[in-house]
Amino acid sequence: MTEHHRTAIIPARVRNPKDKPNAEGSVGNISTWITAALRNEQFFSLAELNVAIRKKLEAFNANLFQKNEGSRCGLFLGEELSLLTPLPTTRFELCGWKVATVQFNYHIAVDKMYYSVPYQYIRNKADVRITDTTVEIFIKHNRIASHRRLYGRPGQYSTVMEHMPEDHQKYLEWNGDRFWKWATTIGTNTNIVVNNILTSGRVEQQSYRSCMGLLKLAEKYSPVKLEKACTKALSYSGSPSYKSIKNLLATMKDEPVSEVLPKKKDTYGITRGSRYYQNKSQGGNYND
Repeated sequence: MTEHHRTAIIPARVRNPKDKPNAEGSVGNISTWITAALRNEQFFSLAELNVAIRKKLEAFNANLFQKNEGSRCGLFLGEELSLLTPLPTTRFELCGWKVATVQFNYHIAVDKMYYSVPYQYIRNKADVRITDTTVEIFIKHNRIASHRRLYGRPGQYSTVMEHMPEDHQKYLEWNGDRFWKWATTIGTNTNIVVNNILTSGRVEQQSYRSCMGLLKLAEKYSPVKLEKACTKALSYSGSPSYKSIKNLLATMKDEPVSEVLPKKKDTYGITRGSRYYQNKSQGGNYND
């Protein structure tokens, strides 16, 4: 709050009340005077009480000093008002702090929302200042990015174009082309899903997190099952999400990896020809 109002706080010395007797004394006098004046009145809302207190405070400040000339209001207007600095243009906001790691797609996560920072800070830990309206990102006490805070659907991105690298291949292990080539090795439907994900955001880099999640699913469940899940998901939606593919794989975890082949018709077996039945009718031996 001190920094917001561009001022400084000088604490009083410990166990020495003479540093601020006038301030402490005035607080006590005002509290006693106003409390005594309103002690017999009844109020039915906080707003009504505040109006009454303000009126009494204005009357208290207008009262003349007993030993000095003038009043508190006159002293303020004549000597102190001209020394005051203007109030800040924005109201002071309470804030929270957290530590976040800059991800490989040069974004940090705050309450399931993602905010970009300059790509040079990938894998660095940053201090994040969070208010109701703003997300500010600091590294070594220097602010490197500021965003309007996002609300609503989780997973939204706030990306500043200047934070993006000119050549992602030079700085990032994965990019859109590499995700596409990887999907091609899995299967046609996985390729379709990855293409849809890569084009789902305002900028391609916003989709890298979901594509990396699909890659991890192939390692966890097998490429064959991932292709099967993508095929099934595309039958439900033209643009399935990473989350829908993940949920499908979770329900398919007990299914066999390969398709069940149809059983071949048995061309062999225990068959008895006409000679067997002919011998039987003539009293022949069963072993003939």
